[in-house]
Amino acid sequence: MQKVKLENLDCANCAAKIENSLNNMDELSNVKLNFSTSTLSFEQNSDNDLLDIIEKKIQAIEKEVIIVKDKKREQKTFWQLLDKKLLAITIVALVLTYLSYNYIQNETLQLAVYLLAYFLVGWDVLYKAIKNLASGKLFDEHFLMGIATIGAFALGEYVEGIAVMVFYQIGEMFQAVAVNNSRDSINALIDIKPESANVKEGEKIVQKSPEEVRVGDIILVKAGEKVPVDGILLDDDSSFDTSAITGEFKPKVLRKQEEVLSGFINLSKASYIKVNSLYKDSTIAKIIEMIENASSQKAKAEKFITKFASVYTPIVVIAAVFLAFLPPLILEGALYSDWIERALVFLVISCPCALVVSIPLSFFSAIGAVSKRGVLVKGANYIEKLTEIQNIIFDKTGTLTHGVFEVTKIKAFELSEEELLKYAAYAESFSNHPIAKSIVKAYEKEIDSKNIKEHEDFSGLGIKANIDGEEILVGNERLLKKFNIKINEDIEEKLNVVFVSVNSRFVGYIVVSDIIKVEAKEVISELKKLNIEKTYMLTGDKKEVALSVAKDLGIDEVKYELLPQDKLTNFKEIKKQTNTVTAFVGDGINDAPTLATSDIGFAMGGVGSDLAVKSADVVVLNDNLNAISDAIKIAKKTKTIVYQNIIFIMAIKVGFLVLGAGAMIGMAEAIFADVGVALLAILNSMRILKTIKNEPKESLCEDSCCSVKS
Repeated sequence: MQKVKLENLDCANCAAKIENSLNNMDELSNVKLNFSTSTLSFEQNSDNDLLDIIEKKIQAIEKEVIIVKDKKREQKTFWQLLDKKLLAITIVALVLTYLSYNYIQNETLQLAVYLLAYFLVGWDVLYKAIKNLASGKLFDEHFLMGIATIGAFALGEYVEGIAVMVFYQIGEMFQAVAVNNSRDSINALIDIKPESANVKEGEKIVQKSPEEVRVGDIILVKAGEKVPVDGILLDDDSSFDTSAITGEFKPKVLRKQEEVLSGFINLSKASYIKVNSLYKDSTIAKIIEMIENASSQKAKAEKFITKFASVYTPIVVIAAVFLAFLPPLILEGALYSDWIERALVFLVISCPCALVVSIPLSFFSAIGAVSKRGVLVKGANYIEKLTEIQNIIFDKTGTLTHGVFEVTKIKAFELSEEELLKYAAYAESFSNHPIAKSIVKAYEKEIDSKNIKEHEDFSGLGIKANIDGEEILVGNERLLKKFNIKINEDIEEKLNVVFVSVNSRFVGYIVVSDIIKVEAKEVISELKKLNIEKTYMLTGDKKEVALSVAKDLGIDEVKYELLPQDKLTNFKEIKKQTNTVTAFVGDGINDAPTLATSDIGFAMGGVGSDLAVKSADVVVLNDNLNAISDAIKIAKKTKTIVYQNIIFIMAIKVGFLVLGAGAMIGMAEAIFADVGVALLAILNSMRILKTIKNEPKESLCEDSCCSVKS
């Protein structure tokens, strides 16, 4: 699939025509033109360079549109985006009209100057109308403007005819600025690809494009540079700005041998990274591809507007013809000139551009806004679906919890806590169990295996070892009972407690927990405020663990001791019982079948997993649960703005059509009902990009919840 950027594409209707025209070329297939990002993608069926041919095809429809070759996108100012040539022509047309109206007395000369002004400002519109008419494509905005203004001249309303073209062109200029400004804002979110990579070859550093870097290469990322491809950090601790990928604005410190994702910005010293994926498989490539492809999945509202516009415009044109010629035939004293003028106003008002441009732009702005929060949504249809969620089902381990065991409490009775932890760590040092690893990690000191004389593993109970001549038992309560060791202390904790005895004496215990994410309690509360009816948790953990976590987080219903395949079965049962739009949130690996089956699947932190990307509809890059509620908030705001635009546009259109038919408004008001309304709707759509500011959230969760036993 090849992709090229287009410039000067300001008309959504023209974009559709270009896409249809290119799809008819034998040399091309699967042509898609994304108006929101001005990106043309296609598959080529021949080895020839077709860009020049493609550009000529495009310019036959829209002569100002060009293919951008090897040019980096830049955020442009208002003045840079403004069509200065059209502005100059419009000013000249206004001056000529003013001079002709006020100073020229000769009627022939006056008409000649009016015609000059008209053709200056309106030639481009007339040319497109004639060209479309010749190819059988009627009922676009150029046809409507051409008919309206020619009709005005035929009725002797020269100034009014020129004014229609002038106001139309001014409106088009400002509309183009608004569309391109919004497009630049969206493109800035996805323009995160580094231009080059510094590859180490022997003692030299060679600059290559990211696509040329191979797995196993060593790259140098200097301070202030973007990481071009995913890799493993080879140097000591380095600080990175991860906001472009995760939406988190707090710098992240990565340690030696930790993974560095492409798109991160190095904030500290120059660092060497060993590449572990090709550019096409890297995080940054997946993000760009998903965002650019997202608008190909249209929401219901978009599909409705497309169908509506194709039916609506011919109907109003036919209505205008009846309005022009029927009343003079049946009403006594009715003049054709009056009713034709009403029909011309009616035609100008009827143009559906405001709907065709603003609605898709709203959904694409939403996709851009959620990406700023570290969330990738695969299509506009999922933005709409997010607003319909009524139930959310969560996986536990790795989703609501970090999925990593940590020592959260040490209680010693006859020796120091440090000594207790030492004995436990030495005893557990030969085990690969997650709890054993967490105890060894908490000890933080090097373990000298020469001090361990004996070591015996009791399956399901724990370990017996001789350490420094002391007989040590480390395990659960049943292990101590097996050796007739009495626990003579009241133990408040009941879950994940590791008991320790020395020489047949109970000396203390260690609590190991799978830590609940700090934001988990907050996000469950936020979801309730967003009118989510019920939250569920599915887990393979024991009943006590599951109920404890569910109670602390405020989850409504929990199902526990499930095998991986049981999650899908339980999800289907819940979906069948509730018969509502149900989302599933999982880690994107073991939960892939459930993610794929759900109405909306959220994969947590799974962008590196192909399985997660393929299975989920929404990917949460930063592994932060708050991003889920943020995405739903943005989706709801988007839906509100979309319906605001639809109601506002249709109300103005219908109202002005009635007023125009009744001769209560003229061409100036008709132009506002077309271009002015479109501009206002576009500006309203752009508000979505500012829906949620990128500010770090303060968690509502108390510190104590971080040590909840699970």
